Order: sequence, then C-alpha cells, then structure tokens
Amino acid sequence: MTTPPEPPAAPLAMAQPTSLLFVCLGNICRSPAAEGVFLHLIGLQGLEHAFRADSAGTGDWHVGRPADERMRSAAARRGIDLPSRARQITHSDLSRFDHVLTMDRQNLKAVRGLAGKGEATAQISPLTGYCRRYDIEEVPDPYYGGEEGFDRVLDLLEDACGGLLETLTAERTQR
Repeated sequence: MTTPPEPPAAPLAMAQPTSLLFVCLGNICRSPAAEGVFLHLIGLQGLEHAFRADSAGTGDWHVGRPADERMRSAAARRGIDLPSRARQITHSDLSRFDHVLTMDRQNLKAVRGLAGKGEATAQISPLTGYCRRYDIEEVPDPYYGGEEGFDRVLDLLEDACGGLLETLTAERTQR
C-alpha cells in the first residue's frame, strides 16, 4: 500500500491574512501614508485577501482626524488613497498584529516600551529595514517642512513597502 502524497501547502489566498500596523508619532503623516501605500501595492497585485493593514501613532494629539491634507494631496497625485483616521497604539495591538513597523528610532523605542508591559506577539521592527533603493534608518517626519518633504516620504515608503511586500509574500508562500 502506498502512502498518498502530502497535500500541497495552502495557497496564498487560503492562509490567514498577515496583519501589519504602521506606527509614527501622531498618525497623520507617515504611518497613514505607509498604510495607504501598502494597501495600494497589495491592490495592484490582487493580494487584498492576504494582508490586513492599519496605522497608529504613539501620541494621542490627532485621534479621530484624517491624514494631514498635504500628505493626502501628495498621495492622491500618485493614485494612493489614505483612508484611515488617527488613533493611538494600544498594548493589545501588539498581540492583534503580526508585524508592527515603525518610522523612526523614537517610535521604535516607544513601541518596544509598550511591549515590555506584558505579552506581545507582534514582530516589532523599523520599516526602513525593507528599503531596497534607499539606505536610510528613519522615515523623516514631513509635518513641519514644505510640500517636497511629503513627496520624499512617499518615495521612501513606496520603496520600503515594496520590499516589505516582497518579503512577506515570499514568507507566506513558504508556509
């Protein structure tokens, strides 16, 4: 009697969605833009079923507000929608999401500090670690600068989110 072959691994479409939380300081510029860029990229590849994305800030100053108008305008010129409303990260986010991706060292320190207050299962890392073209450690905050800063941030986020999507898609297909 021969043993039947192992069933193939679950296709990308059937696996549990990988969940990501993008984090910056106030959740009105960088993190909602990262969320929007990532959602745009998965939409282009038809991978909406495979990923879930959200964004949050370490501070609570802008809770409930949409992304900064300058960032929304810059994103819209690229065909990217920024649908989220600002919210503050919570400790429960660190167990609800698979990946928490921060924009700078200050955000990384704050999120790791929050994780130290109990059980956290999310992988916490800087988003810039996924950049392919740019060699940077942080996504600069464009809030107090001019219009060009928002476009620069979007360039960096498109690079980082593209690398992130490649990495996560490869991981999902290897499961």
